[in-house]
Amino acid sequence: MRVLVVEDEQLLADAVATGLRREAMAVDVVYDGGAALERIGVNDYDVVVLDRDLPVVHGDEVCRKLVGLGLPTRVLMLTAAGDVSDRVEGLELGADDYLPKPFAFSELTARVRALGRRTSTPLPPVLERAGIRLDPNRREVFRDGREIHLAPKEFAVLEVLLRSEGSVVSAEQLLEKAWDENTDPFTNVVRVTVMTLRRKLGEPAVIVTVPGSGYRI
Repeated sequence: MRVLVVEDEQLLADAVATGLRREAMAVDVVYDGGAALERIGVNDYDVVVLDRDLPVVHGDEVCRKLVGLGLPTRVLMLTAAGDVSDRVEGLELGADDYLPKPFAFSELTARVRALGRRTSTPLPPVLERAGIRLDPNRREVFRDGREIHLAPKEFAVLEVLLRSEGSVVSAEQLLEKAWDENTDPFTNVVRVTVMTLRRKLGEPAVIVTVPGSGYRI
């Protein structure tokens, strides 16, 4: 899942991004509304975590423009104002969900995951294919009943492959969904991660390389 965090309190923004990355999400961070609109124009995001009171371009305007683009991106709006009227106003702008500050990180993560599931064809919360069982919420992976311990990027790659339901996923698509924009697209990070993931999943290999196209399960 690819997430954009837009928050002018840099310590909070960086903390949220770090936490979401530990949950195997690819996260970009910006600190004002103008930068948010630039990123949205370049990258495809599943979810935008959007602070309402932003400098340069207000969060309300960012939300309006994002909704006006007709993208499948979901918006989780954050604000220090927790009154019902404020929540209603935020949702009427086009936000998909609303979370007042201060918030528990576990609730933020759960809301981001729930919104992420709504950006594409609905799939079961637990993904199963070829003897592999992946639970995104519990961050658990099993193969034929045996638990597999994966690093966050390995987990993210496996989740993307399982969600493709047998379709081929290119290296570029894996970079887009499992890594943030700071990753050099010319590195062999995807190939190395897939190799490590194959080793951890064991034999027989379930990740198939399709020459010139990508990978599939």
